[in-house]
Amino acid sequence: MTTLTAAPKTTPPPVRTRKPTGVSKWRRRIPLLPALVFTIVVTQLPFVATLVISTFQWNILRPGDRRFVGLSNFTFVFSDERLRTAVLNTVVLTASVVLISVLFGLGLALLLDRRFVGRGLARTLLIAPFLVMPVAASLLWKHALYNPDYGLLNGTLNAVYRLFGADNGPTIDWISSYPMPAVVISLVWQWTPFMMLILLAGLQAQPGDVLEAARVDGASALQTFRHITLPHLRQYLELGILLGTIYVVQTFDAVYSITQGGPGKQTTNLPYEIYLTMFRKYEYGEAAAAGVVVVLGSIVIATFALRTIASLFREEIAR
Repeated sequence: MTTLTAAPKTTPPPVRTRKPTGVSKWRRRIPLLPALVFTIVVTQLPFVATLVISTFQWNILRPGDRRFVGLSNFTFVFSDERLRTAVLNTVVLTASVVLISVLFGLGLALLLDRRFVGRGLARTLLIAPFLVMPVAASLLWKHALYNPDYGLLNGTLNAVYRLFGADNGPTIDWISSYPMPAVVISLVWQWTPFMMLILLAGLQAQPGDVLEAARVDGASALQTFRHITLPHLRQYLELGILLGTIYVVQTFDAVYSITQGGPGKQTTNLPYEIYLTMFRKYEYGEAAAAGVVVVLGSIVIATFALRTIASLFREEIAR
C-alpha cells in the first residue's frame, strides 16, 4: 500500500516592478503641462508685474515722472497711518466675521445632523445665502434691511412700538450709527453656511460605534459633545477658520457697497484702502506694495490651511 505525500508548497517568486525612470515620469506629466502653463500665466505673471510696479514711484497723473525707489513703497505701507488703520479694521472685521460664523455654523450643523422631516429643504435654504453674489448680498442688506426710511429693521421696530401704543418708533440710520457691525452682520449671514457645510461634513464623519458606546455608558449629550464630538471637529474647525480668514481678509464688495469705508474710515479695510490708493490717489507703486503685502499674508494663512486639509485626508486614508 502506497501512501500519498503532499507536495511541498512553493511560494511564487516576488513580482519585480520597475521603478519609473525620469523619462517615464515626464511622459506622465506632459498632459498636465498645458494646465500648469495656463495657471502660471494667469496667476504668477500678474503677481510678478505687481511686484515690479511696487518698486517704482508711479503716479498716473504724472506719467513721465516714474522712477525706481526699491523698497521705499513697502516702508511707506508699514508706516502710513491710513494703512495702519486699515490693517486694524481688517483684523477686527475678519476676526469678528470668522468667529461668529463658526459659532453659528456649528449650531446649525448640530441641528442639521439630526433626522427630522424636511431636513433636505432646511439644508438647501440655509445654504442659499452663500450662493448669493457678494455685491447683491451687500446691496440687499444696505437697502432692504438697513435703509432708515423703508428698511425692514426700522419697519419691524416701528411695528413693535405701535403694538404698545406709540405712533412711531425711532428712525435709526444703522449704517451711519453702527458701520462696522453693519458690515460684520451682512458677512456673517453670507459666510455662516460655508462654516456649516464644513462642520456638518465633520459631524457626519464621526464613527458611529464610538457615539453608541458613549450612549451605552450613560454619557449625557453635553458630555458626548465635549469629550467626543468637539475633539473630533477640531481639524474641521481649524479648516473653516483658516479658509474663512483667507476669504474674509480679501473682502471688498461689502465695504464698498454698504459703507464705502466710512464714516471716518471706520470700516476701511486693506482691499478697500488699496482701491482708494490706486483709483483715488493714483499711486500705483504704493497700491502695488500694499497688494503684495496682502498676498504674502494670504499665502501664509493658505499654507496652514493646506496642511490642515492634508492631515484630514491622511486620517481618512488611515481609516
